Amino acid sequence: MDPANLKKLNAARNGRRAAILLTEMESGRDRVVLERDAVAGSLGEITSAAFRSGKSGMHEIDGKEYFLNVHVPAPRIAAIGAVHITQALAGIAAIAGYDLRVIDPRTAFATPERFAGVDLAAEWPQDELAKRPLDAFTALVAVTHDPKIDDFPLIEALKTGCFYVGALGSRKTHAKRVDRFKAEGLSEADIARIHAPIGLDIAASNPMEIAVAIMGEIIQAYRTRPVHAGEGAVREPQEA
Repeated sequence: MDPANLKKLNAARNGRRAAILLTEMESGRDRVVLERDAVAGSLGEITSAAFRSGKSGMHEIDGKEYFLNVHVPAPRIAAIGAVHITQALAGIAAIAGYDLRVIDPRTAFATPERFAGVDLAAEWPQDELAKRPLDAFTALVAVTHDPKIDDFPLIEALKTGCFYVGALGSRKTHAKRVDRFKAEGLSEADIARIHAPIGLDIAASNPMEIAVAIMGEIIQAYRTRPVHAGEGAVREPQEA
């Protein structure tokens, strides 16, 4: 491997950025492709699919054999609000393979008894996120119904580029949120990235069902995220 490419690959992994080490089998030459790089043609199509699946493998590109060694950070969920929905989401996220962190300054809710074995921070989001920042491979779920708790992490998630940003609340509640965020200087395009009401529309009527809807929407957002510059979200077919 080219030492410069090894350095670039390690920097991407340390910074929780997705990267592919692309090696031409015949010559042994390699290059690093980072997620959000502009990549056109057959290479763009193949690396897009590889970034979304996270699977390494052999591919033919323009008549040559290449091995794609894919490095994609493990997706995480930061849940703002230690509520019943979050209790249900903790179990579902673990089954789906997502690390989940719960943040809530309300110590009556954020207790080890209610969240046994869960990464729990009984702190204000701005304090906790200063210590462990969000990133592009984090989904932000805000479910407290309290703007004093939810607004900061939602704005931070939009600025950071979290792959999913969702907020609990009715359309009327979200309309008020939109007004507050515009006053904070966020663009309409940024605000439009918020999934509100949160979760897939499955007519969920209790915390467990809402948690299922949220997890489904997170997985959908993760698997269809734009991975190259100028690329819109493209839904890939599911595999059994």
